[in-house]
Amino acid sequence: MVSINVKENESIDKALKRFKKKFEKAGVLREYRGRTYFEKPSVARRNEVIRASYRQKMQQEAMEA
Repeated sequence: MVSINVKENESIDKALKRFKKKFEKAGVLREYRGRTYFEKPSVARRNEVIRASYRQKMQQEAMEA
């Protein structure tokens, strides 16, 4: 459960921004989406390899530019 303490005289916008940042770091939404359907381990590995190669390709392109 993600929670934040709202400080005295702190605007709601700032508190909401802190909450969103903490929520994103905790990976709650990512975990929820991962649990909504079952993915076979072989498919999960394949997708992980595809994502890794894509990231590597993007990094190389960034280094060349």
